[in-house]
Amino acid sequence: MTSLRELFVTFGKIGCLSFGGPAAQIALMHKELVEGRKWLSEQEFLSGLSFCMLLPGPEAMQLATYSGWRLRGTLGGLIAGLLFVVPGALVILALGAIYVSYGDVPIVQTLFLGVKAAVLAIVLEALIKVAKRAFKLPLHWALAIASFIAIFVFALPFPALIGVAALIGYLTTPAAAHVATPSVPMMQTLLTIAIWLAIWWLPILTLGFVIGHDFLFQLALFFSKLATVTFGGAYAVLAFMGQEVVQNLGWISAADMIDGLGLAETTPGPLILVTEFVGFLAGYNAGGASLAVLAALVTLWVTFVPCFLWIFAGAPYIAWMSAQPRLNGALSAITAAVVGVIANLSIWFAMNVIFAQVDRARFGWLPDVASLDWRALVLSLIAAILLLRLHVGLLKVLFISALLAVGVSLV
Repeated sequence: MTSLRELFVTFGKIGCLSFGGPAAQIALMHKELVEGRKWLSEQEFLSGLSFCMLLPGPEAMQLATYSGWRLRGTLGGLIAGLLFVVPGALVILALGAIYVSYGDVPIVQTLFLGVKAAVLAIVLEALIKVAKRAFKLPLHWALAIASFIAIFVFALPFPALIGVAALIGYLTTPAAAHVATPSVPMMQTLLTIAIWLAIWWLPILTLGFVIGHDFLFQLALFFSKLATVTFGGAYAVLAFMGQEVVQNLGWISAADMIDGLGLAETTPGPLILVTEFVGFLAGYNAGGASLAVLAALVTLWVTFVPCFLWIFAGAPYIAWMSAQPRLNGALSAITAAVVGVIANLSIWFAMNVIFAQVDRARFGWLPDVASLDWRALVLSLIAAILLLRLHVGLLKVLFISALLAVGVSLV
């Protein structure tokens, strides 16, 4: 049996080195857990990955939690999942403090101009990668186009798009013949769900009905809702989050949102840590530094506690789930719809990076052409060439783009 010390050291290493998004993070875990230490078989690892792809939330963090659960039960899952998140969360907290303290300094603003340009290229790369994986049937093309129109033109809510896509995928996939799978005691599952729902919601309800802190309560409710619809990765849900926190709630600006994504790209851990940055800034804008830290902690809690619920309640059913083609059909449909959502996000980011003034028109977004920032346009094109054409590493592109921004601004 793997010792807790070995588990702590290994997942601590993974958590500190998990740069580069879910693909790189999953590859790192495979190298450490399957190839290096041989703690998991290839089949166990792939079954766990397939299961995590079915869940809302960051699949790499959930795969780490599942791997720890396979090795040492619930305690192992907690150790693995927390160590995957905590290093990046501490870095984001520090970067958030620096951002609110020095974000108005001209040199810092110039560096962030380069970061924003690189983020635009990164989102475009994500769109291409997801599209290649998603389009397996003509139905998937139709879902992607429909979801783009629904969110860009009509601003329909992201959860509704996910729900409709899942239903269409489920109903259009033929059912398979019954396959015998190991049974799991229902009471065990219900007890696990009850425990983790209490861990998730008792602090939220305390904030709202005992302490009576309306802002933190609303923050917790919003990011809890977000945690249940984050299918398709962080890029997909960013469109929904941006629409809500920038336009409807007014917690942060569009520029803050893009800066947060750029910072999250430079840190270890799941990209969904951008929610912590958003929570931190929202808290700072609402009540200063102390509320910012509390808001960041609340956001982390409601973003990642549900991940433990999904894993600990669902992992015993992996064999059953893998025998359900309709569930896979629903996931494929969701992934296709996510392509349209990320396309909307790409256009929204591009407009807000390249133009100083972007307004919501009756059908879609409309930039003020006179507010074009030629520096941002040039930097975005260079970042796209570096990332998509020359295949330069992600962190290098961010660094090069930030330095070029300084040079272009001097010109």
